[in-house]
Amino acid sequence: MRVDDYMVAPVVVVGGGIAGLSTALALEGCMVVANEAIGGGSSRLAQGGIAAALAEDDSPGSHAADTLRVAAGLADPEIVSLVTNAAASRVDWLRAFGVEFDLTPTGALALGREAGHSRHRIVHAGGDRTGAAIMRAMREAVLQRDDIRVLEGFELVDLVTAGNRAAGVLLEGHDGLRLVVLAPQVVLATGGIGGCFDRTTNPATSRGAGLAAAARRGVRLADLEFVQFHPTALAVDADPLPLLTEALRGAGALLLDESGDRFMASIHPDAELAPRDVVARSVFAIGAQDQQVFLDTTVVRDLEERFPGTWSLARAAGIDAAKEPLPVTTAAHYHMGGIATDAHGATSMRGLWACGEVASTGLHGGNRLASNSLLEGLVFGVRIAQAIRTQRLAPAMGPLELPRGAPEQNTDTDRVAALRRLIGSSLGPLRAESTMLVAVHALQSWKPDSRAEANLVCVALQLLRAALERRESRGSHQRSDYPAQLANAPARRFLKPEPVPLAMFEPLRRRVA
Repeated sequence: MRVDDYMVAPVVVVGGGIAGLSTALALEGCMVVANEAIGGGSSRLAQGGIAAALAEDDSPGSHAADTLRVAAGLADPEIVSLVTNAAASRVDWLRAFGVEFDLTPTGALALGREAGHSRHRIVHAGGDRTGAAIMRAMREAVLQRDDIRVLEGFELVDLVTAGNRAAGVLLEGHDGLRLVVLAPQVVLATGGIGGCFDRTTNPATSRGAGLAAAARRGVRLADLEFVQFHPTALAVDADPLPLLTEALRGAGALLLDESGDRFMASIHPDAELAPRDVVARSVFAIGAQDQQVFLDTTVVRDLEERFPGTWSLARAAGIDAAKEPLPVTTAAHYHMGGIATDAHGATSMRGLWACGEVASTGLHGGNRLASNSLLEGLVFGVRIAQAIRTQRLAPAMGPLELPRGAPEQNTDTDRVAALRRLIGSSLGPLRAESTMLVAVHALQSWKPDSRAEANLVCVALQLLRAALERRESRGSHQRSDYPAQLANAPARRFLKPEPVPLAMFEPLRRRVA
Protein backbone atom coordinates (compact mmCIF):
# COMPACT_ATOMS: atom_id res chain seq x y z
CA MET A 1 0.00 0.00 0.00
CA ARG A 2 1.08 3.59 -0.54
CA VAL A 3 2.62 5.49 2.38
CA ASP A 4 3.44 9.14 1.85
CA ASP A 5 5.99 9.60 4.62
CA TYR A 6 7.71 7.99 7.59
CA MET A 7 8.62 9.50 10.96
CA VAL A 8 10.45 8.14 13.99
CA ALA A 9 9.74 8.73 17.69
CA PRO A 10 10.98 7.14 20.94
CA VAL A 11 7.35 6.78 22.07
CA VAL A 12 4.16 7.55 20.16
CA VAL A 13 1.06 8.36 22.20
CA VAL A 14 -2.17 8.18 20.19
CA GLY A 15 -4.81 10.34 21.82
CA GLY A 16 -5.00 13.92 23.02
CA GLY A 17 -7.35 13.51 26.00
CA ILE A 18 -6.54 13.27 29.68
CA ALA A 19 -4.98 9.79 29.43
CA GLY A 20 -2.75 10.61 26.48
CA LEU A 21 -1.59 13.97 27.80
CA SER A 22 -0.94 12.53 31.28
CA THR A 23 1.31 9.94 29.67
CA ALA A 24 3.13 12.53 27.57
CA LEU A 25 3.69 14.92 30.47
CA ALA A 26 5.18 12.14 32.60
CA LEU A 27 7.51 10.92 29.82
CA GLU A 28 10.89 12.27 28.79
CA GLY A 29 10.29 12.83 25.10
CA CYS A 30 7.51 11.49 22.87
CA MET A 31 5.14 12.25 20.01
CA VAL A 32 1.44 12.88 20.70
CA VAL A 33 -1.00 12.21 17.87
CA ALA A 34 -4.59 13.46 17.94
CA ASN A 35 -7.36 13.46 15.35
CA GLU A 36 -8.30 16.95 16.47
CA ALA A 37 -6.59 19.59 18.60
CA ILE A 38 -5.06 18.06 21.73
CA GLY A 39 -7.11 18.64 24.82
CA GLY A 40 -10.40 17.71 23.16
CA GLY A 41 -12.47 14.57 22.84
CA SER A 42 -14.59 13.13 25.63
CA SER A 43 -12.19 14.42 28.30
CA ARG A 44 -13.02 18.03 27.45
CA LEU A 45 -16.75 17.25 27.70
CA ALA A 46 -16.49 15.73 31.19
CA GLN A 47 -18.67 17.66 33.62
CA GLY A 48 -18.67 16.07 37.08
CA GLY A 49 -15.01 15.98 38.04
CA ILE A 50 -12.44 13.70 39.64
CA ALA A 51 -13.20 11.39 42.54
CA ALA A 52 -10.66 11.68 45.37
CA ALA A 53 -10.90 11.05 49.11
CA LEU A 54 -9.90 14.47 50.45
CA ALA A 55 -12.49 15.23 53.13
CA GLU A 56 -11.78 14.62 56.82
CA ASP A 57 -14.54 12.03 57.02
CA ASP A 58 -13.33 10.22 53.89
CA SER A 59 -10.50 7.82 53.03
CA PRO A 60 -9.08 5.95 50.04
CA GLY A 61 -10.48 2.81 51.62
CA SER A 62 -13.99 4.26 51.62
CA HIS A 63 -13.56 5.36 48.01
CA ALA A 64 -12.39 1.84 47.15
CA ALA A 65 -15.36 0.28 48.95
CA ASP A 66 -17.79 2.42 46.94
CA THR A 67 -16.00 1.51 43.70
CA LEU A 68 -16.18 -2.20 44.47
CA ARG A 69 -19.81 -2.06 45.59
CA VAL A 70 -20.95 -0.39 42.37
CA ALA A 71 -18.85 -2.66 40.12
CA ALA A 72 -21.22 -5.67 40.45
CA GLY A 73 -18.51 -7.96 41.83
CA LEU A 74 -16.18 -7.66 38.83
CA ALA A 75 -13.62 -4.99 39.75
CA ASP A 76 -10.07 -6.00 40.64
CA PRO A 77 -9.56 -5.07 44.32
CA GLU A 78 -5.80 -4.50 43.88
CA ILE A 79 -6.33 -2.12 40.96
CA VAL A 80 -9.11 -0.32 42.83
CA SER A 81 -6.85 0.18 45.84
CA LEU A 82 -3.97 1.35 43.65
CA VAL A 83 -6.12 3.98 41.92
CA THR A 84 -8.00 5.30 44.95
CA ASN A 85 -4.77 5.64 46.95
CA ALA A 86 -3.20 7.65 44.12
CA ALA A 87 -6.15 10.01 43.70
CA ALA A 88 -5.03 12.80 46.03
CA SER A 89 -1.55 13.00 44.49
CA ARG A 90 -3.03 13.19 40.98
CA VAL A 91 -5.24 16.11 42.02
CA ASP A 92 -2.16 17.88 43.40
CA TRP A 93 -0.34 17.09 40.15
CA LEU A 94 -3.05 18.80 38.12
CA ARG A 95 -3.04 21.84 40.40
CA ALA A 96 0.69 22.14 39.79
CA PHE A 97 -0.10 22.40 36.07
CA GLY A 98 -2.42 25.28 36.78
CA VAL A 99 -5.84 23.62 37.00
CA GLU A 100 -8.00 25.91 39.13
CA PHE A 101 -10.46 23.68 40.94
CA ASP A 102 -13.48 25.22 42.62
CA LEU A 103 -12.92 26.27 46.24
CA THR A 104 -15.10 26.85 49.28
CA PRO A 105 -15.27 30.32 50.90
CA THR A 106 -12.52 29.15 53.30
CA GLY A 107 -10.17 28.24 50.43
CA ALA A 108 -10.53 24.47 50.65
CA LEU A 109 -11.34 22.33 47.62
CA ALA A 110 -15.10 22.22 47.04
CA LEU A 111 -16.28 18.61 46.99
CA GLY A 112 -19.44 17.43 45.26
CA ARG A 113 -21.28 14.14 45.53
CA GLU A 114 -22.49 11.87 42.75
CA ALA A 115 -24.40 8.61 42.43
CA GLY A 116 -22.85 5.61 44.12
CA HIS A 117 -20.58 7.66 46.40
CA SER A 118 -21.07 7.54 50.17
CA ARG A 119 -19.18 10.81 50.65
CA HIS A 120 -18.70 14.20 49.05
CA ARG A 121 -15.45 13.59 47.12
CA ILE A 122 -15.84 15.00 43.60
CA VAL A 123 -13.26 17.68 42.82
CA HIS A 124 -14.59 19.99 40.11
CA ALA A 125 -13.75 23.14 38.19
CA GLY A 126 -15.94 25.80 36.63
CA GLY A 127 -18.97 24.21 38.25
CA ASP A 128 -19.82 21.55 35.67
CA ARG A 129 -17.04 22.38 33.21
CA THR A 130 -14.31 20.33 34.85
CA GLY A 131 -13.08 18.56 31.75
CA ALA A 132 -12.65 21.78 29.81
CA ALA A 133 -10.65 23.38 32.65
CA ILE A 134 -8.37 20.36 33.05
CA MET A 135 -7.71 19.90 29.36
CA ARG A 136 -6.99 23.60 28.84
CA ALA A 137 -4.24 23.49 31.47
CA MET A 138 -2.82 20.17 30.26
CA ARG A 139 -2.75 21.34 26.65
CA GLU A 140 -0.77 24.43 27.62
CA ALA A 141 1.65 22.31 29.66
CA VAL A 142 2.25 19.98 26.70
CA LEU A 143 2.77 22.81 24.23
CA GLN A 144 5.40 24.33 26.52
CA ARG A 145 7.50 21.15 26.44
CA ASP A 146 10.26 21.08 23.82
CA ASP A 147 10.59 17.30 24.11
CA ILE A 148 6.95 16.60 23.17
CA ARG A 149 6.14 16.71 19.48
CA VAL A 150 2.44 17.25 18.73
CA LEU A 151 0.81 15.96 15.56
CA GLU A 152 -2.80 17.14 15.24
CA GLY A 153 -5.35 16.28 12.58
CA PHE A 154 -4.26 12.66 12.09
CA GLU A 155 -6.47 9.63 12.67
CA LEU A 156 -5.31 6.16 13.66
CA VAL A 157 -5.67 3.66 10.82
CA ASP A 158 -3.92 0.67 12.36
CA LEU A 159 -0.99 -0.58 14.36
CA VAL A 160 2.32 -1.28 12.67
CA THR A 161 3.82 -4.49 14.00
CA ALA A 162 6.96 -6.57 13.59
CA GLY A 163 6.36 -10.16 14.58
CA ASN A 164 4.62 -10.20 17.93
CA ARG A 165 5.48 -6.68 19.03
CA ALA A 166 4.35 -3.14 18.30
CA ALA A 167 6.53 -1.13 15.96
CA GLY A 168 4.52 2.05 15.38
CA VAL A 169 1.25 3.32 13.93
CA LEU A 170 -0.24 4.04 10.54
CA LEU A 171 -2.02 7.40 10.43
CA GLU A 172 -4.07 9.31 7.93
CA GLY A 173 -4.40 13.08 7.94
CA HIS A 174 -7.60 14.94 7.28
CA ASP A 175 -6.06 15.91 3.94
CA GLY A 176 -5.54 12.26 2.97
CA LEU A 177 -1.81 12.14 3.76
CA ARG A 178 -0.75 8.64 4.88
CA LEU A 179 1.98 8.63 7.51
CA VAL A 180 3.80 5.85 9.37
CA VAL A 181 5.31 6.74 12.75
CA LEU A 182 7.86 4.13 13.80
CA ALA A 183 8.34 3.78 17.55
CA PRO A 184 9.47 0.94 19.85
CA GLN A 185 6.75 1.96 22.35
CA VAL A 186 3.14 2.68 21.37
CA VAL A 187 0.55 4.03 23.80
CA LEU A 188 -3.11 3.83 22.79
CA ALA A 189 -5.19 6.48 24.54
CA THR A 190 -7.79 6.76 21.80
CA GLY A 191 -10.95 6.92 23.93
CA GLY A 192 -14.00 4.72 23.98
CA ILE A 193 -16.73 3.39 21.71
CA GLY A 194 -19.75 5.47 22.70
CA GLY A 195 -19.90 7.08 19.27
CA CYS A 196 -20.60 3.65 17.75
CA PHE A 197 -24.14 3.97 19.16
CA ASP A 198 -26.82 6.11 17.56
CA ARG A 199 -27.74 7.69 20.92
CA THR A 200 -24.61 8.79 22.74
CA THR A 201 -23.04 11.57 24.77
CA ASN A 202 -19.67 10.90 23.10
CA PRO A 203 -18.22 12.76 20.10
CA ALA A 204 -17.65 11.16 16.72
CA THR A 205 -13.99 10.71 17.61
CA SER A 206 -15.02 7.99 20.09
CA ARG A 207 -15.86 5.22 17.64
CA GLY A 208 -13.44 2.54 18.69
CA ALA A 209 -10.46 3.15 16.39
CA GLY A 210 -7.98 2.02 19.05
CA LEU A 211 -10.02 -0.99 20.14
CA ALA A 212 -10.53 -2.08 16.52
CA ALA A 213 -6.81 -1.74 15.76
CA ALA A 214 -5.91 -3.90 18.77
CA ALA A 215 -8.60 -6.46 17.92
CA ARG A 216 -7.35 -6.83 14.35
CA ARG A 217 -3.91 -7.67 15.73
CA GLY A 218 -5.20 -10.24 18.21
CA VAL A 219 -4.42 -8.20 21.35
CA ARG A 220 -6.15 -9.50 24.47
CA LEU A 221 -9.42 -7.76 25.36
CA ALA A 222 -11.59 -7.79 28.48
CA ASP A 223 -15.10 -7.02 29.75
CA LEU A 224 -16.36 -5.85 26.36
CA GLU A 225 -20.03 -6.43 27.17
CA PHE A 226 -20.12 -3.69 29.80
CA VAL A 227 -21.27 -0.44 28.22
CA GLN A 228 -22.46 2.21 30.62
CA PHE A 229 -25.53 4.21 29.64
CA HIS A 230 -26.02 7.62 31.19
CA PRO A 231 -29.56 8.19 32.47
CA THR A 232 -29.68 11.94 31.92
CA ALA A 233 -28.78 12.98 28.43
CA LEU A 234 -30.78 15.99 27.33
CA ALA A 235 -33.53 14.69 25.03
CA VAL A 236 -33.06 17.00 22.05
CA ASP A 237 -32.35 16.50 18.35
CA ALA A 238 -28.56 16.43 18.51
CA ASP A 239 -25.63 14.08 17.90
CA PRO A 240 -24.05 13.67 20.34
CA LEU A 241 -26.73 14.28 22.95
CA PRO A 242 -25.80 16.91 25.56
CA LEU A 243 -24.89 15.39 28.92
CA LEU A 244 -26.54 16.56 32.14
CA THR A 245 -24.04 15.81 34.87
CA GLU A 246 -24.80 13.41 37.69
CA ALA A 247 -23.69 16.14 40.06
CA LEU A 248 -27.07 17.78 39.46
CA ARG A 249 -28.72 14.89 41.26
CA GLY A 250 -26.04 15.12 43.92
CA ALA A 251 -27.16 18.72 44.40
CA GLY A 252 -30.80 17.71 44.77
CA ALA A 253 -32.24 17.43 41.24
CA LEU A 254 -35.05 14.87 40.97
CA LEU A 255 -36.12 12.42 38.28
CA LEU A 256 -39.82 12.59 37.43
CA ASP A 257 -42.12 10.68 35.11
CA GLU A 258 -44.76 12.30 32.91
CA SER A 259 -47.17 12.42 35.85
CA GLY A 260 -44.65 14.33 37.93
CA ASP A 261 -43.99 11.35 40.21
CA ARG A 262 -40.52 10.79 41.65
CA PHE A 263 -40.13 7.16 40.54
CA MET A 264 -36.57 6.40 41.75
CA ALA A 265 -37.62 6.64 45.41
CA SER A 266 -39.58 3.39 45.04
CA ILE A 267 -36.87 1.59 43.04
CA HIS A 268 -33.71 1.98 45.14
CA PRO A 269 -32.91 3.17 48.69
CA ASP A 270 -30.54 5.79 47.28
CA ALA A 271 -33.20 7.03 44.84
CA GLU A 272 -31.60 9.43 42.30
CA LEU A 273 -28.15 8.62 43.69
CA ALA A 274 -28.43 4.87 43.08
CA PRO A 275 -25.67 3.26 40.97
CA ARG A 276 -25.72 4.55 37.43
CA ASP A 277 -26.80 1.25 35.86
CA VAL A 278 -29.86 1.10 38.12
CA VAL A 279 -30.93 4.65 37.30
CA ALA A 280 -30.27 4.19 33.56
CA ARG A 281 -32.39 1.02 33.38
CA SER A 282 -35.21 2.75 35.21
CA VAL A 283 -35.18 5.73 32.84
CA PHE A 284 -34.91 3.39 29.84
CA ALA A 285 -37.89 1.31 31.00
CA ILE A 286 -40.11 4.38 31.14
CA GLY A 287 -38.88 5.57 27.76
CA ALA A 288 -39.61 2.13 26.26
CA GLN A 289 -43.28 2.77 27.12
CA ASP A 290 -43.19 5.94 24.97
CA GLN A 291 -43.22 8.13 28.07
CA GLN A 292 -40.93 11.06 28.73
CA VAL A 293 -38.68 11.31 31.80
CA PHE A 294 -37.73 14.68 33.25
CA LEU A 295 -34.91 15.95 35.44
CA ASP A 296 -36.25 18.59 37.79
CA THR A 297 -33.46 21.12 38.31
CA THR A 298 -35.76 23.81 39.69
CA VAL A 299 -34.99 22.56 43.20
CA VAL A 300 -31.23 23.09 42.80
CA ARG A 301 -30.00 26.18 44.64
CA ASP A 302 -27.94 28.71 42.61
CA LEU A 303 -28.29 26.58 39.48
CA GLU A 304 -26.82 29.07 37.00
CA GLU A 305 -23.79 29.77 39.18
CA ARG A 306 -23.09 26.17 40.20
CA PHE A 307 -23.88 24.50 36.86
CA PRO A 308 -23.25 27.02 34.09
CA GLY A 309 -22.84 24.29 31.48
CA THR A 310 -26.26 22.82 32.21
CA TRP A 311 -27.76 26.30 32.25
CA SER A 312 -26.34 27.06 28.81
CA LEU A 313 -27.45 23.71 27.36
CA ALA A 314 -30.99 24.26 28.61
CA ARG A 315 -31.10 27.80 27.23
CA ALA A 316 -29.93 26.54 23.85
CA ALA A 317 -32.86 24.11 23.90
CA GLY A 318 -35.26 26.92 24.80
CA ILE A 319 -35.75 25.76 28.40
CA ASP A 320 -35.40 27.78 31.60
CA ALA A 321 -33.85 25.14 33.87
CA ALA A 322 -34.66 27.21 36.97
CA LYS A 323 -38.37 27.15 36.19
CA GLU A 324 -39.14 23.96 34.30
CA PRO A 325 -37.79 20.39 34.26
CA LEU A 326 -35.50 19.11 31.54
CA PRO A 327 -36.50 16.17 29.27
CA VAL A 328 -33.90 13.39 29.55
CA THR A 329 -33.12 10.04 27.99
CA THR A 330 -30.54 7.28 28.24
CA ALA A 331 -27.49 7.37 25.99
CA ALA A 332 -24.29 5.36 25.57
CA HIS A 333 -21.71 7.08 27.70
CA TYR A 334 -18.74 4.96 28.81
CA HIS A 335 -17.15 1.59 28.02
CA MET A 336 -15.86 -0.37 31.01
CA GLY A 337 -14.32 -2.95 28.69
CA GLY A 338 -11.46 -2.55 26.27
CA ILE A 339 -7.86 -3.61 25.74
CA ALA A 340 -6.79 -5.69 28.73
CA THR A 341 -3.86 -4.24 30.66
CA ASP A 342 -1.86 -5.04 33.76
CA ALA A 343 -1.26 -2.71 36.71
CA HIS A 344 1.25 -0.72 34.63
CA GLY A 345 -0.90 -0.35 31.51
CA ALA A 346 0.93 -3.03 29.51
CA THR A 347 -1.10 -5.08 27.02
CA SER A 348 -0.56 -8.64 25.72
CA MET A 349 1.55 -7.27 22.86
CA ARG A 350 5.12 -6.27 23.68
CA GLY A 351 5.69 -2.56 23.28
CA LEU A 352 1.96 -1.76 23.28
CA TRP A 353 0.31 0.09 26.16
CA ALA A 354 -3.22 1.33 26.70
CA CYS A 355 -4.82 3.79 29.10
CA GLY A 356 -8.03 5.74 29.49
CA GLU A 357 -11.33 4.48 28.17
CA VAL A 358 -9.76 2.29 25.46
CA ALA A 359 -8.22 0.17 28.23
CA SER A 360 -9.76 -2.34 30.60
CA THR A 361 -7.68 -2.15 33.75
CA GLY A 362 -10.07 -3.89 36.13
CA LEU A 363 -11.01 -0.67 37.95
CA HIS A 364 -14.63 -0.41 36.83
CA GLY A 365 -15.88 -3.98 36.66
CA GLY A 366 -19.46 -4.21 35.48
CA ASN A 367 -20.38 -0.61 36.30
CA ARG A 368 -18.21 2.49 36.64
CA LEU A 369 -18.45 4.66 39.73
CA ALA A 370 -19.08 8.26 38.72
CA SER A 371 -15.97 10.46 38.23
CA ASN A 372 -13.55 7.52 38.38
CA SER A 373 -12.82 7.78 34.64
CA LEU A 374 -10.75 10.98 34.61
CA LEU A 375 -8.96 9.63 37.67
CA GLU A 376 -8.12 6.36 35.91
CA GLY A 377 -6.65 8.19 32.92
CA LEU A 378 -4.46 10.30 35.19
CA VAL A 379 -3.21 7.40 37.29
CA PHE A 380 -2.46 4.99 34.46
CA GLY A 381 -1.00 7.62 32.15
CA VAL A 382 1.66 8.33 34.78
CA ARG A 383 2.15 4.63 35.54
CA ILE A 384 2.70 3.83 31.87
CA ALA A 385 5.29 6.60 31.58
CA GLN A 386 7.10 5.29 34.65
CA ALA A 387 7.13 1.75 33.22
CA ILE A 388 8.36 2.91 29.80
CA ARG A 389 11.26 4.79 31.41
CA THR A 390 12.43 1.54 33.01
CA GLN A 391 11.87 -0.61 29.92
CA ARG A 392 13.70 1.15 27.14
CA LEU A 393 13.07 -1.02 24.09
CA ALA A 394 15.18 -1.02 20.96
CA PRO A 395 13.38 -0.43 17.65
CA ALA A 396 11.69 -3.53 16.32
CA MET A 397 13.69 -5.60 13.85
CA GLY A 398 12.34 -7.55 10.93
CA PRO A 399 9.69 -6.85 8.27
CA LEU A 400 6.98 -4.38 9.19
CA GLU A 401 3.37 -5.52 8.97
CA LEU A 402 0.93 -2.94 7.61
CA PRO A 403 -2.81 -3.30 7.01
CA ARG A 404 -3.73 -5.05 3.79
CA GLY A 405 -5.93 -2.34 2.41
CA ALA A 406 -5.75 1.40 2.07
CA PRO A 407 -8.72 2.63 4.10
CA GLU A 408 -10.09 6.03 3.29
CA GLN A 409 -10.86 8.68 5.84
CA ASN A 410 -13.64 8.31 8.37
CA THR A 411 -16.72 9.99 6.99
CA ASP A 412 -20.32 9.95 8.16
CA THR A 413 -22.63 8.39 5.57
CA ASP A 414 -26.08 6.82 5.55
CA ARG A 415 -24.35 3.45 5.85
CA VAL A 416 -22.48 4.58 8.97
CA ALA A 417 -25.76 5.85 10.44
CA ALA A 418 -27.39 2.48 9.71
CA LEU A 419 -24.56 0.65 11.48
CA ARG A 420 -24.88 2.91 14.53
CA ARG A 421 -28.62 2.25 14.70
CA LEU A 422 -28.00 -1.49 14.47
CA ILE A 423 -25.47 -1.35 17.30
CA GLY A 424 -27.78 0.78 19.43
CA SER A 425 -30.76 -1.53 18.97
CA SER A 426 -28.86 -4.76 19.69
CA LEU A 427 -26.48 -3.64 22.45
CA GLY A 428 -28.60 -1.13 24.34
CA PRO A 429 -29.50 -1.07 28.06
CA LEU A 430 -31.61 -4.25 27.71
CA ARG A 431 -30.36 -7.06 25.47
CA ALA A 432 -31.65 -10.39 24.18
CA GLU A 433 -30.08 -13.24 22.23
CA SER A 434 -32.61 -12.94 19.39
CA THR A 435 -31.80 -9.31 18.55
CA MET A 436 -28.08 -9.79 19.06
CA LEU A 437 -27.97 -12.76 16.67
CA VAL A 438 -29.82 -10.74 14.03
CA ALA A 439 -27.13 -8.07 14.39
CA VAL A 440 -24.33 -10.65 14.15
CA HIS A 441 -25.80 -12.03 10.92
CA ALA A 442 -26.12 -8.56 9.41
CA LEU A 443 -22.59 -7.54 10.40
CA GLN A 444 -20.94 -10.73 9.15
CA SER A 445 -22.34 -10.07 5.69
CA TRP A 446 -21.59 -6.35 5.73
CA LYS A 447 -19.05 -5.17 3.12
CA PRO A 448 -17.41 -1.99 4.46
CA ASP A 449 -16.81 0.84 2.03
CA SER A 450 -14.72 2.93 4.41
CA ARG A 451 -12.56 2.74 7.49
CA ALA A 452 -15.43 4.13 9.55
CA GLU A 453 -17.60 1.17 8.61
CA ALA A 454 -14.75 -1.31 9.06
CA ASN A 455 -14.10 -0.11 12.61
CA LEU A 456 -17.79 -0.11 13.54
CA VAL A 457 -18.24 -3.67 12.27
CA CYS A 458 -15.11 -4.89 14.03
CA VAL A 459 -16.05 -3.29 17.37
CA ALA A 460 -19.67 -4.44 17.21
CA LEU A 461 -18.77 -8.06 16.46
CA GLN A 462 -16.41 -8.20 19.43
CA LEU A 463 -18.98 -6.66 21.77
CA LEU A 464 -21.74 -8.96 20.53
CA ARG A 465 -19.54 -12.01 21.05
CA ALA A 466 -18.86 -10.99 24.66
CA ALA A 467 -22.50 -10.07 25.33
CA LEU A 468 -23.80 -13.36 23.94
CA GLU A 469 -21.33 -15.35 26.03
CA ARG A 470 -22.36 -13.70 29.31
CA ARG A 471 -25.68 -15.42 29.95
CA GLU A 472 -26.68 -13.44 32.99
CA SER A 473 -27.56 -9.89 33.98
CA ARG A 474 -24.82 -8.07 35.84
CA GLY A 475 -24.04 -4.38 36.21
CA SER A 476 -24.52 -2.52 32.95
CA HIS A 477 -25.03 -5.80 31.02
CA GLN A 478 -28.72 -6.64 31.31
CA ARG A 479 -30.47 -9.40 29.36
CA SER A 480 -34.21 -9.90 29.16
CA ASP A 481 -33.69 -13.63 28.43
CA TYR A 482 -31.26 -14.13 31.33
CA PRO A 483 -32.46 -11.65 33.97
CA ALA A 484 -30.77 -13.31 36.96
CA GLN A 485 -27.24 -12.69 38.19
CA LEU A 486 -25.14 -15.86 38.46
CA ALA A 487 -23.57 -16.61 41.81
CA ASN A 488 -20.39 -18.14 40.36
CA ALA A 489 -19.58 -15.73 37.52
CA PRO A 490 -15.85 -15.25 36.86
CA ALA A 491 -14.26 -12.09 38.20
CA ARG A 492 -13.40 -10.85 34.70
CA ARG A 493 -13.86 -12.22 31.21
CA PHE A 494 -10.97 -12.08 28.79
CA LEU A 495 -11.00 -12.93 25.13
CA LYS A 496 -8.55 -13.02 22.29
CA PRO A 497 -10.18 -11.64 19.17
CA GLU A 498 -10.78 -14.07 16.40
CA PRO A 499 -8.83 -13.32 13.23
CA VAL A 500 -12.01 -12.69 11.21
CA PRO A 501 -12.23 -8.93 11.87
CA LEU A 502 -8.88 -8.34 10.16
CA ALA A 503 -10.61 -9.21 6.90
CA MET A 504 -12.78 -6.13 7.34
CA PHE A 505 -10.15 -4.21 5.43
CA GLU A 506 -10.09 -6.60 2.50
CA PRO A 507 -12.94 -4.98 0.50
CA LEU A 508 -10.94 -1.78 0.63
CA ARG A 509 -8.13 -3.20 -1.52
CA ARG A 510 -9.76 -1.73 -4.58
CA ARG A 511 -8.99 1.71 -3.12
CA VAL A 512 -5.23 1.17 -3.12
CA ALA A 513 -3.64 3.94 -5.12
